[in-house]
Amino acid sequence: MAADTLTLKNVGPIEEASVQFGDLTVFVGPQASGKSIFLQFLKLLLDAGPIFRSLRRYGLDWDRKLPEFFDLFFGEGMKAVWNQGSRLDWRGKPVDVADFVRKLKKPAAGEKSFFIPAQRVLALSRDGWLRPFADYKPGDPYTVRDFSEKLRVLMESGLGGRDAISIFPQERRLKSEIRRLLDEAIFSGFRLQVERHGPQKRLVLRGKGQEQALPFMVWSAGQREFVPLLLGFYWLLPPTKTPRRGSIEWAIIEEPEMGLHPKAIVLVLVMVMELLARGYRVCLSTHSPHVLDLVWGLRIFQEHHAEPRNILKLLEVRQSPQMLEVGAAVLKKTARVYYFDNETRTVRDISPLDPGSSQVGEARWGGLIDFSGRVGDAVAGLVARDADGV
Repeated sequence: MAADTLTLKNVGPIEEASVQFGDLTVFVGPQASGKSIFLQFLKLLLDAGPIFRSLRRYGLDWDRKLPEFFDLFFGEGMKAVWNQGSRLDWRGKPVDVADFVRKLKKPAAGEKSFFIPAQRVLALSRDGWLRPFADYKPGDPYTVRDFSEKLRVLMESGLGGRDAISIFPQERRLKSEIRRLLDEAIFSGFRLQVERHGPQKRLVLRGKGQEQALPFMVWSAGQREFVPLLLGFYWLLPPTKTPRRGSIEWAIIEEPEMGLHPKAIVLVLVMVMELLARGYRVCLSTHSPHVLDLVWGLRIFQEHHAEPRNILKLLEVRQSPQMLEVGAAVLKKTARVYYFDNETRTVRDISPLDPGSSQVGEARWGGLIDFSGRVGDAVAGLVARDADGV
C-alpha cells in the first residue's frame, strides 16, 4: 500500500506542500498559511462519496463545476484557491480534481474521517442547543455544517435525549482519570446537563445542590469552546467494546487549544492520546507550543526506551492500569510535524524539533517559541550589561 502522502502545488496560499502522515501529524504556522485548506482537502479525498450524499440530502448542487463546488465545500469566496497551475497528488498518484468533482455521484462508502473545525463553537446556538446542517448558510464551510449536524444527531439519538440527563460526567463516557482531569480543568464541579426551557432543549451547567442552571451565554469562553470539542470526542469514543466509531479511521482537529488555559490544553492532549491508543490516525493544526512539547517529549521518550509511566507523569495523569495501556500504545506511534511558512509559501518537515537546527523554522518550532526566545535573549543581555557595569 502506498504511503499516505498528500501533495498540493499552487493551491491558495500554498506554493508547494508534501505531507507524509504519521499516526499523529501536527501542522504549525501563521494564520492564513494554508493549514485549514490542506486538512479540508484531506477530508475531501477520504470522504468524497459521503460528502456528495450529504450535500444532495440538503438540496445543494454545484452543477458539476469546480469553482461552484469549492465555494460550497470550503466556503463562500474560496473558489479562487484552485487555478490552472494547481495540482494535487494523493498516495503518489496525480488527481484530476475537476474530473474528481464531476464524478462525485459514485456510491457513498462509509466515512473514513471525522473533522472537528476551528469554528466549532458555532455548532451551539445562543440557546445552547446543537444547530442542524440546514441552519447554516450555503456559503458556510462544509466541515462546520457537517460537524454541527453530527453532534445534533448524537444528542438527539440518545446522549441528550432525556431532560436533566448529565452529559458530563458520565461513567460510561471516557476513562475515570480523564473525567477527573476534565472536572478540574474545565467544569470545576459543575455538571453539563440537558434542560428543557419551554419547548426548547438546551445545554446548561449546574453546580452541585444548585437549583438555578447556567445557560450557554454565561459560561466562560473556555467552556463554550470546549463543550463542542468534548462532544466531538464523545462521537469518536463510543462507550462500547468497539474502540472506534464505525468506519472512521482519521480524526482531524483544528486548533484544539482554542480558548483554553494551559492546564486544559494538557488535558486535551491526554484525550488525543486516547484517540491514538484506539487506533485513530490523528491530524492537528495548532498555535500552541504545548502540543509540540508533547511531540518533542514523545520522540525523546522513544529514543530512550521510556516506560508508559514516564509519559503519564509528564501529563500528571494517575497511573492506573488503563492509562498505562494508553501510554504504552502511544509510545509505539509515529509523530510528524510540518511547518507552513507563509513567507516562502512552502511546507517543511520539522519533525525532529531540534532547537539547535540550522533551519530556523525547526529551531523555533514553526514560530511558536519565537517570543519566548526573544524575551530570554533580551533579559540575558540586560543582566549581562548590568553585571559588566558593576
